[in-house]
Amino acid sequence: MSLQASDFELFGLPAAFSLDRAQLDHQWKSLQREAHPDRFASEGAAAQRIAMQWSVRINEAYNRLKDPLKRAAYLCELNGAAVNAENNTSMPPAFLMQQMEWREALDDCKAVKVVHSKIEGLEKLLDEVDASHAASLKQIASLIDTDQNFAAAVGQVRALMFIEKFAQEVQHQLDASS
Repeated sequence: MSLQASDFELFGLPAAFSLDRAQLDHQWKSLQREAHPDRFASEGAAAQRIAMQWSVRINEAYNRLKDPLKRAAYLCELNGAAVNAENNTSMPPAFLMQQMEWREALDDCKAVKVVHSKIEGLEKLLDEVDASHAASLKQIASLIDTDQNFAAAVGQVRALMFIEKFAQEVQHQLDASS
């Protein structure tokens, strides 16, 4: 195996969005046992450095594959459709409208003076955002695994980035209100 192998090749998994998390975890533990620098203590400093490189590479791959957003972006990039979220923020008009509605709802919740009502509003908003998150994950799975339409998946990945960031913001407000 090469350090330049794809994360999927490294873990012996098919290059797909949908994956078995238990299998990923099992492979990660197995690979870490094989590459652990302590196993190479008797072979000298060079062997330990190489083992450390492998250990770092395995952890990087594992962190990318276990996170659905990172995994989707990685699959798009592997297939020639870079997400470029920092340069390309274009979104479909319907999603932009949804973002505006969520922002307004969050602002309305922040303005509420009654703590119980504020918490109810934030929880309702978070439920809506979580449902959108789940729907987006399903859409990404379909675009990548079924349709192999990585260009379309890029737009969904960018939308998911916003959804996750916004969900964190709502959760932060909820935590601060509790």
